[in-house]
Amino acid sequence: MTIDSISGVLGLGVLASPALLLAVLGLAPSVGRPMGEAAIARWTASCVVAGLLSALGVLALMLATGQRHVPVEFGDWVAIPSEHFHFRLKFIFDRLSTPFLILTLVMVGTIGAFADRYLHREPGYGRFFRSFAVFLLGMVVASLAGTIETLFLGWELVGLSSALLVAFFYERAAPVINAQRIWSVYRISDAAFLLAAVALHRVSGEGDFATITGTSPWPEGEAALSPGQALGVGLLLLVAASGKSGLVPFSGWLPRAMEGPTPSSAVFYGALSVHLGTFLLLRASPIIDRSETLGAAVVAVGLASAVFAAIAGRVQADAKSALAFASLTQVGIITAEIGLGLRYIPLIHMIGHACLRTLQLLRAPSLLHDYHQLENAIGGHLPRGEGLADRWLPERARRAICRFGFERGHLDAAIDRFVVGPFLKAFRWCDRMERRWTDLLTGSGSRESDRVPPSSPIGEES
Repeated sequence: MTIDSISGVLGLGVLASPALLLAVLGLAPSVGRPMGEAAIARWTASCVVAGLLSALGVLALMLATGQRHVPVEFGDWVAIPSEHFHFRLKFIFDRLSTPFLILTLVMVGTIGAFADRYLHREPGYGRFFRSFAVFLLGMVVASLAGTIETLFLGWELVGLSSALLVAFFYERAAPVINAQRIWSVYRISDAAFLLAAVALHRVSGEGDFATITGTSPWPEGEAALSPGQALGVGLLLLVAASGKSGLVPFSGWLPRAMEGPTPSSAVFYGALSVHLGTFLLLRASPIIDRSETLGAAVVAVGLASAVFAAIAGRVQADAKSALAFASLTQVGIITAEIGLGLRYIPLIHMIGHACLRTLQLLRAPSLLHDYHQLENAIGGHLPRGEGLADRWLPERARRAICRFGFERGHLDAAIDRFVVGPFLKAFRWCDRMERRWTDLLTGSGSRESDRVPPSSPIGEES
């Protein structure tokens, strides 16, 4: 066998492992053979380890042969020559996708082992790991995507599993409403992503990153776009990345996503999902390099997000929300680094931050228990040191900053009014129209008891 064929087999192993896990966990209950906790844990661990070993094998071959770009293609699924449209299912191993893929598999394996014990005898144990398998498949597809359509496929799978796991405790109202908020913001992000994909097809004829950014492997590629085209496409990608990573002005949903179980909070909003937006910007970095205005916009969004999160994180009353804003601070800095033209530094920053934040989120429950034991032992609160704000800022300025942090920059209210509110109104209008047309076609009027009362506006419960 040649080196290329071995790389192709290993690449297929990376892709097949999460797909097999999702198929087994998803089909077992459908055929009347529900799996126990031990079987689910074994399947999850086996598939993650198989995918990780395959990824490490590809990395070893790349290092041994000096290859920096290993494609795995499945051909054109849709081809319209007259419209210059091609949909190609293509995956690539390069200096960006391979480290991010290995990070994904290591973090998912760690969180899976933790969740096996953390959710022991939880009624939704199987449901958690099914959504977890969807997330793993989405992250693997997004990490290795060689075309913008393939990346969007993984992007959607990650978003779907995120919303499902935020609403994991569906018997309570708050997780469901917060999941609805996240899903609404994700729709804005996905719409911007789709518009960017359409725009790329219009200017280049296809969504293959190798064609768009040149034949040179990442990060040396140069986008075959004019500065104006790069600015238009790049701004759409920036909106998509902002919605997925919780950057300003979409930061309001991030702390509310902590309603899910601790394992999902760690893997989504501490390690992987929160970095998917910055991964998109890194993949599209040759486009950012074509426009100085676009680079400045990326830096501005990143710095604004970092400053906002640093202020809001200081006034949070619970550990998970504080860690969520701490994650956003680092993601904002990573975004600014990308806008400044750095490539390997933000990639290393993402990997280090993901590992640290995962450890902190998994350690938070036991750390709070230890903290309360110390307070009980000394008979009072632990002493608090004086900070820089206490020494350098006047009382009025500190109060204003604290109020800004408590209100979370009024971003929640803005999201409710301009994103979630219109989203819900549109679908309620569609529901009313559907009921009216049904009544007209069937010739029967709807009874008052059959009408669905309008739900309370998002935000009242919080």
